[in-house]
Amino acid sequence: MQLREGGDYDGSMVDRDIRALYKTGLFEFIEVKQEAVNDHVFNLVVEVTPKFRVLAVRYEGNKQVKSRRLEKEVKTKPNTALDERQVKEDAEKIREYYQKSGYNQVSVNYTIQRDRATSFGTVIFKIKEGNKVRIAEVRFVGNRNIKPKRLIGQMETKKWNWFSWLTDTGRFKDDQFEDDLDKLRDYYREQGYLDIEIPQNKVLFTYPKKNRLVITITVVEGRRYRIGEIRVTGSKLHPEALLKRVLKQKSGMIFVPSKIDKDKERIEEFYGRDGYLETQVHLTRKANITTGDIDLVYDVNESAKYNVESIVIQGNTKTKSTVILRELTLGPGDVFSTIRMKISKLKLENTRFFEDVSISPQETNIPGRRNMRIAVKEGRTGNLTFGAGFSSLERATVFAEVSQSNFDLFNRRSLFQGDGQKFKLRLQVGSVSSDLLLSFEEPWVFQRQLAMGFNIFRQTAEYTSTYYTELIAGFEVYARKRLFELVEGRLSYTYQVISIRDVSANASSVISSLAGSNHVSKVGFSVLRDTRDKIVNTTTGNYLNVITELAGGPFGGDDNFYRVEVKGSQFFPVFDAQTQVLSLIARGGIIQNYGDSTQVAYYNKYYLGGPTDLRGFEYHLVSPRDQYGEPIGGKTYGFFSAEYSMDIVSPIRFALFYDAGFVNAGAYDFSPKEVHDNFGFGLRLFVAGSPLSLDFGIPLNGNSQAKKGNQFNFSFGTRY
Repeated sequence: MQLREGGDYDGSMVDRDIRALYKTGLFEFIEVKQEAVNDHVFNLVVEVTPKFRVLAVRYEGNKQVKSRRLEKEVKTKPNTALDERQVKEDAEKIREYYQKSGYNQVSVNYTIQRDRATSFGTVIFKIKEGNKVRIAEVRFVGNRNIKPKRLIGQMETKKWNWFSWLTDTGRFKDDQFEDDLDKLRDYYREQGYLDIEIPQNKVLFTYPKKNRLVITITVVEGRRYRIGEIRVTGSKLHPEALLKRVLKQKSGMIFVPSKIDKDKERIEEFYGRDGYLETQVHLTRKANITTGDIDLVYDVNESAKYNVESIVIQGNTKTKSTVILRELTLGPGDVFSTIRMKISKLKLENTRFFEDVSISPQETNIPGRRNMRIAVKEGRTGNLTFGAGFSSLERATVFAEVSQSNFDLFNRRSLFQGDGQKFKLRLQVGSVSSDLLLSFEEPWVFQRQLAMGFNIFRQTAEYTSTYYTELIAGFEVYARKRLFELVEGRLSYTYQVISIRDVSANASSVISSLAGSNHVSKVGFSVLRDTRDKIVNTTTGNYLNVITELAGGPFGGDDNFYRVEVKGSQFFPVFDAQTQVLSLIARGGIIQNYGDSTQVAYYNKYYLGGPTDLRGFEYHLVSPRDQYGEPIGGKTYGFFSAEYSMDIVSPIRFALFYDAGFVNAGAYDFSPKEVHDNFGFGLRLFVAGSPLSLDFGIPLNGNSQAKKGNQFNFSFGTRY
């Protein structure tokens, strides 16, 4: 309390003190009385009725769930203040827990036994558990125009299946079911049935068996509405006919509320792209009694035109302002286009330097001018990772990696971060392989949108062949630039020393002839277009990469060859439920010697088989072979893969796949006579933040040398 003896009386302070005492949670009732002493002095008497305290909490009727487990769900504990409101909330928590466990008929009540002499109370939760029930079926009555499967797809309440123990479905939950009914109503409205009724009091719950529940939902669809006449009023800058072309919805189409609202935003964006930032559109829907359709009137309130006065950047504690400015498509003096503002926001988000990016116009004292305010929240861009792993290809490995995607080579005060450069150092040592990689990239050379970088690498592998060990050491320098729209070009020079060691005495002349060090000097150019929404667990978009290489000739080295390879993929979102996706992957390439070279070295040729392509065959086993049956690679290959995947519990996904491919000895020989294919299933999950694929491949067609039975692959990374 703030009141003190000898102080002035303040009624508002008395009220504050009463509220403060109630907040302690110790009192049932508080009353303040005045006792007069003389004309100007009186005493304050604060009468309090203390709350009972909890002596014990008991549970009655709980046969299937132990009391110790229920204690975790409640906040009412012994020797705490007895709060009946909290007891009521605890009873609801117990009921919710039972429902999640499948006891949808459970009822939970409570009684409080108060002892006035001791001011203690005993709380007793009385539970009637009922049977543990699974949902056997969800039925619909009255849905004449929409199939039950489409309606069930909108709901979380579903019948029990084999995956329910992972997806937490198949059990009835009150709150979830109420949300599902709202989702069904919204879905119907999005199909044009604006008068939809799904009365909750007409939902039937029947039990064909004690532990089985059938839910019957009655639907009153009503009529389906269409768009009638469309008008655009109030526009002075643009004719009505032009603005109507901006709209995606036309007269006669189904009335879809979300699409109608989106059209309203399109008109505002149409004005915003030319700098009319504050243009507002008011949408009026009018029921046409004559036609039965809904007429639409878009009333435009045009604003003044604005230009960018200056750029205001906030929140960049480590990233340099120039790094942010160079990503923007708007600058001082430009027309303040909302479209270009959104593009700038996307570009800043794609840098992955920031957890959050916000761009908005900011008022100024200059008429027709607005500042562009950019507020960012710095994200974590550096990673130090180390650990151990195991894959079906490389066996046991230990690794350590340090990477920084917002690196600054010359700024040690900020711990070498803030300039947008890319840096990575990785060391991996395994039982049959080892890997060392150092890479660096400057994405804006001379403040131009031109990236330059280099990679220095050293790799050894014993799993390539049983007849030799392969060691590759070298470097790559490259330049990368956006050519137009989403198309990127990459020019590179690579120098490699490929050492073939520990060659077996039983190896063929093809293998033994290249024992020792072989030098490869090559120039490559590739064109890439990537519209995938995300690299891992992609749901939509496509990827296309065309790669060309020229080795030897004017660039030196021991090998003279050229290579042309195409890699492409397309991802189709099939159903929203469980994020079901169909991915199609296709690859093909040729490599051919020229000049003085009589053959392409086997370490440069193509092979298939393993966790990234033909998953039903062992690594590199799909290939032409020498006289001893050892794979020596081919000059032409083709590969196709189809994979259907869905979430079990995000981010864990289940996948079904089919792979097919061939490797032919001659260049430009795309004959599928030696095609190998397989099917299988697998899981996609994350381990220590890295994507892990577990696949079981079953070979179908292929020669006997390549088919080694069913294959289990597990590897880190993703395919494209």
